[in-house]
Amino acid sequence: MIEWFHPGILFIFGAILIPFFKGKARQIYIILIPALAIFAVASMSDGQYWSFTLLGREIILGKVDKLSICFAYVFTIMAFIGMVYALHIEKIGEHIAAYLYVGSSLGVVFAGDYFTIFIFWEIMAFASAYLVFARGEKKSIDAGFRYLMIHIAGGLFLLGGIILHYMDTGSLLFGPIEKDGSLAFYLILIGFILNAAVPPLNAWLPDAYPEATVTGAVFMSAYTTKTAIYVLIRAFPDTELLVWMGTFMALYGVFYATLQDNMRRLLAYHIISQVGYMVAGVGLGTHLALNGSVSHAFTHIIYKGLLFMGAGSVVYMTGKQRLSELGGLHKTMPITMVLYVIAGLSISAFPLFSGFVSKSMIVAAANHDHRAIISLLLVLVSAGTFLSTTLKIPYYAFYGKDSGIKAKEPPINMLIGMGIAAFLCIAIGIFPGPLYSILPYPVDFEPYTGDHVTGSLGILMFTALGFFLFLKKLKPEPYMTIDTDWFYRKGTGIFMRIAKGPIVIYENFVSNLSNTAVLNPLYVLADICHKIDKHIVDGAVNGIANLILYIGGIVRKAQTGLLPHYAAGIVLGILIIITVYTMIM
Repeated sequence: MIEWFHPGILFIFGAILIPFFKGKARQIYIILIPALAIFAVASMSDGQYWSFTLLGREIILGKVDKLSICFAYVFTIMAFIGMVYALHIEKIGEHIAAYLYVGSSLGVVFAGDYFTIFIFWEIMAFASAYLVFARGEKKSIDAGFRYLMIHIAGGLFLLGGIILHYMDTGSLLFGPIEKDGSLAFYLILIGFILNAAVPPLNAWLPDAYPEATVTGAVFMSAYTTKTAIYVLIRAFPDTELLVWMGTFMALYGVFYATLQDNMRRLLAYHIISQVGYMVAGVGLGTHLALNGSVSHAFTHIIYKGLLFMGAGSVVYMTGKQRLSELGGLHKTMPITMVLYVIAGLSISAFPLFSGFVSKSMIVAAANHDHRAIISLLLVLVSAGTFLSTTLKIPYYAFYGKDSGIKAKEPPINMLIGMGIAAFLCIAIGIFPGPLYSILPYPVDFEPYTGDHVTGSLGILMFTALGFFLFLKKLKPEPYMTIDTDWFYRKGTGIFMRIAKGPIVIYENFVSNLSNTAVLNPLYVLADICHKIDKHIVDGAVNGIANLILYIGGIVRKAQTGLLPHYAAGIVLGILIIITVYTMIM
């Protein structure tokens, strides 16, 4: 009997077999693997599995506890939903990349050492980058390249930190890092928070996610940032810096989201905002806060996936993702609209929806820790989230001025995928008990108190009133906001233009110096070497060759073809041998 099986390995090796299936068989196969993975997670028990020694160091592929199981549950559930949503895709490259992406994310979740984390971390980066490249447009290829370069840089920071950590401690085991302010501490932290999209290391996310394929963006919304939350919980709980980073993230993301015209770019900024809650919870470090971060990661993966599925369905059926180009789709895509609104109510922490039972746990943890400012700011972010995600997109995409676009509902598999996610958003919101039961620490929290429900509804209703009062001011405009990606998208070009003059002067100076001091003496030396080669080396070789030809000519004349001549030669040779032998003896 198999004691434990790694669900990540199931996805990675499962990716290899995808090309061997065709048509309906492939569709069955790509949803069968996630279903088996869910079953594998459900049958797990705490412990350490698949460990071995490599170069004298312990490598652990399976570190299983309540924290890893909780993340594994939602990762495999979202993989199933995402694959149902992507059933109609005929390009197997997207399915293979998605499998590798999910598998490597699960690899990080179950890793018990830094070596394993780093390997899966890099697989995750390359697999997710393919989902951007796969769209095939120039903007997508450019965005994918930037995405990959940023994550390679983050991987180098992480690798440097791992090496220094090993030199300091002699261990590669993954766990809480001592808060000693060492270089290893900060390098590992940078490597992790880059994947969490903490500003100013955030621009890769809203740059790449809107350019990914329709189905690829659904997977990307779920895994990269949440694996970062997982490793932060493992390595950096109760880190004060993360409290303020997370709060700033939440504000930063919701502010930029409000300005967006591109639907998927707007949703990408809300990933930054919502992950900010989780980062702040990790920083607070109490059991309530960490439970809040884990539960919010769980609910966020599902409702954010649904948001991207809803927006992706609009993109898939209309070819447009700018709100300024859409409108009136409630007539032709009513099911998509309803499913999207369910996700919007979830992310806004509306009572009876999933975000309400997870996000409020982090706010409550801030209150319990006497962080009134943090708590107030996080509550205000919920209002901004409701404004842009739940009101702005549905109004301008599905209502508003009719764009005249003739669209229809997406394929049935896409609707089923969205329906499963919507069901979970409502089920978790109404019955949070099953989610609370799998959290890493005992839960002593009740989301449905009178004060909490009325307070949340009051904030959301006032936000809705403000939206309709300032409707004209909030009308989306077809422009692109400037973020920190400006520095590597445009800033480098401007720098090169400014630096061109000094660089040319420097280049000319180096060129003249090299010609005078280096190249000219090399030319003289090369001429001397050429003459030596021609007259001495080649002369000796040619002389030996001519001598051999001369001797060969003489010997050739002895080859007359007459038997008496050969017999005389043999006798002469024997006499010479006898004479020499006699003289020696």
